[in-house]
Amino acid sequence: MSRMPVSGQNVSRIIGAVIAIVVIIVILSFSGQFFYIMKRVDAQEVGVQLSAGGVKRIVGPGVYSDFGLYVSLVKVSVQAIPFSVTDPEIITKDKQRLGIVVSGDIFRPGITEKDLLFDKWALYRNTFTDDQITIAKIEQFTKQAMKVCIGDRTFEQSTIGTTRDDLRECIDMELDAAASELGLTVRNVMVPEIILSAEAQAGLDAIVQSRLLTEKAAQDKLKAEAEASAEQARVEGEIRVEQARLQETTRQQITLAELERQRVEAQLAVIEAQRANSLAEIETQRQELEKTKANEILAAQRNLEIRKLEADALEEKARGDVAMEKVLAALFKQYPEYQMIVIAQANAAALTATDKIIFTPEGATPTIVIPGPGIVPTVETSPTTPQ
Repeated sequence: MSRMPVSGQNVSRIIGAVIAIVVIIVILSFSGQFFYIMKRVDAQEVGVQLSAGGVKRIVGPGVYSDFGLYVSLVKVSVQAIPFSVTDPEIITKDKQRLGIVVSGDIFRPGITEKDLLFDKWALYRNTFTDDQITIAKIEQFTKQAMKVCIGDRTFEQSTIGTTRDDLRECIDMELDAAASELGLTVRNVMVPEIILSAEAQAGLDAIVQSRLLTEKAAQDKLKAEAEASAEQARVEGEIRVEQARLQETTRQQITLAELERQRVEAQLAVIEAQRANSLAEIETQRQELEKTKANEILAAQRNLEIRKLEADALEEKARGDVAMEKVLAALFKQYPEYQMIVIAQANAAALTATDKIIFTPEGATPTIVIPGPGIVPTVETSPTTPQ
């Protein structure tokens, strides 16, 4: 076989290609230290933007790019990290052995706690980014909290009743204080199980039995006291009922007496009103009688005065008449002719138009004459009117 000669130009091309490939590899290997493009931070994450090894900015969910010297974007999960820690043997304050299980959730700082990430990033970067490291730290803190809280309590205080809630709160507080130093938060701490050995279980049963007996004795005492109190209450109730009945009877009697008093007072008021009305009527009648009598007396006085005045007037008239008669008598005596004239005038005045005068001789019997034609003499007694 014949070999193809290798020219210098081909060699140069091969060497240039190799160099180009090496340069590309070097650029690609270092490119991640100078920029990142379109990196996404999800809703359950926060982003820590780094520059030259230091924290440049803490960002929430979104898409980010950056260029610079040794820039990068590290994502930190803010989802809950569950943990469960079991310690099979812890010594209580009264030297008893028991085991305990504690569980809860770990939370890293979110966008609202970005100051914690700024402050703690340099020291606890691995804790913020590695779940296993975070859980390991919290497990250590949990075991320490278990020993502290159970070591301060007796066996009974750690296992029975509501004291387990106190134990859980103690572990929660210890864990929260320790985790906060790392910028972490522990929530939903629970003590789902207390692990007891056979010996511890027997002791717990004895405690429970003793407590039950004590509680039963207390209940029996309370029952006896309650029954005694009930009997006392019943007797007191009967006494109160009797007292209430007597009080009610007395109250009703007082009420009836008060009603009777009010009725009598009302009758007295009616009688008094009637008496007052009668007195008023009598007084009115008396006043009317006095007024009538006064009027009658006044009328009698006035009539008396009128009669007196009339009598005085008649007396004066009589005196006048007597005086006139005396004057006429004196005149008639002094002047007989005048007396005759007066007598004639009186006679003339006594006659009317229908009167008839008959002259008869002395000693003759008068005869009635009916006037008519041919009857003479007829004397006209009526006064004549001059023509």
